[in-house]
Amino acid sequence: MNYSARYALLADFGEFDWNRLRVFRVAVEAGSFTRAGTLLGLSQSAVSRQIAGLEASLKISLFHRGAQGLALTEVGEIFHATVTSMFERLAMGLARIDDFRGAACGPLRIATAVVFGSSWLTSKMAKFRREFPDISPTLLLSDNIELDLSTRQADIAIRFFNQTQPNLIQRHLMALPFRVYASREYVARKGVPQTVADLDEHDLIAYGDYLPAHVHDLDWLVKVGIPADQPRPAVMRASSVYAILRAVKGGLGLGLLPAYLQEDLLDLVEVLEDTRKPVVEAFLVYPEEVRKSRRIEALTKFLMSEARDDFQPLRETAV
Repeated sequence: MNYSARYALLADFGEFDWNRLRVFRVAVEAGSFTRAGTLLGLSQSAVSRQIAGLEASLKISLFHRGAQGLALTEVGEIFHATVTSMFERLAMGLARIDDFRGAACGPLRIATAVVFGSSWLTSKMAKFRREFPDISPTLLLSDNIELDLSTRQADIAIRFFNQTQPNLIQRHLMALPFRVYASREYVARKGVPQTVADLDEHDLIAYGDYLPAHVHDLDWLVKVGIPADQPRPAVMRASSVYAILRAVKGGLGLGLLPAYLQEDLLDLVEVLEDTRKPVVEAFLVYPEEVRKSRRIEALTKFLMSEARDDFQPLRETAV
C-alpha cells in the first residue's frame, strides 16, 4: 500500500485520540473496564465511553462483552497487536530522543569483525559497563556481512578501511600492528630467524585466499624480501586469525598475528622484532544523525582512550 492509500485509510478513521489508545491497551491487559478504570484512575463509565468512542472511529467492535469479562474480537486482536507495536516503537523512539538530551543509557549495538570483537573489544566490556552501567551493549560480529548503519542495523561499527558511504562519520581509532610469533617448542627445534632472509629456512603459516578485500599484506611472511611472484611455500594456509594462532601454538611454524590478541600471545615467542611489519588501521564509524548521542559519545571516548593505552606503544615500535 503506497503512502497516499495509507493516508486516505487513516483519514477515514478521523483524528485518533492517543488517550483512547492508551485506555484500550490497559483495558485489554486488565480484562475489564472496571479494573482498567482502577488502574487509570477513571470510573468504569469513563473507560467504557473511551472504548465506545474508539470503536465508533474505527467502525468496528473491538471487544466481546459478556458476564465473564472482556474478550477481544478477531479484528480487536489485530488492532491490539498493531497498537502494542506502535507504543513499543514510540517508546524506543522517545528513549533515543532522550539519549540526545540526558545521561548515556539504553541499548547500543556495536558491529565489527569476529576476531577483533571477540578478543580486544569483548575484553573491554566489563570496564565499559562499570563506567556506564546504564548502557547495554550488544556485539554484532561478522566477517562476511557488513551491517548497514544508515538503516540502523547497528548503531556504530569498528571497521578496518576508509568509508566512502555518505552521511557516515569516520574517526580513526587505532593502528593495529601485526607481529611474527612462534611457539617455544618451535624455536627450540628450528631456531630463531634473525633476518627476513632466514625465513627461507623456516616453516611458515600463511593466510588463505578469502580474507576481506580491505585487509592486505597479511601474506607478508611468504613475500617479504623476495620477488612478489615467487612467494615462499607455506606449510599451511588459513582464512582465520584464530586458526593461525592455534597452529602457531601447536608448533607448526611461524605466524603473523595481530597484537590485539594480547593475552593469547603471552606464551609465544616474538621474532624479527626490529623488522617493520603490516599495520591495519581501525576506524569508528556511525551515522551523522547519531553524532550527538550520549551513548555514541560515551563509547567513542572510552574506546579511543583504551586504544591509546593499549596500542600507541605498539605502534611506535612497529614503524
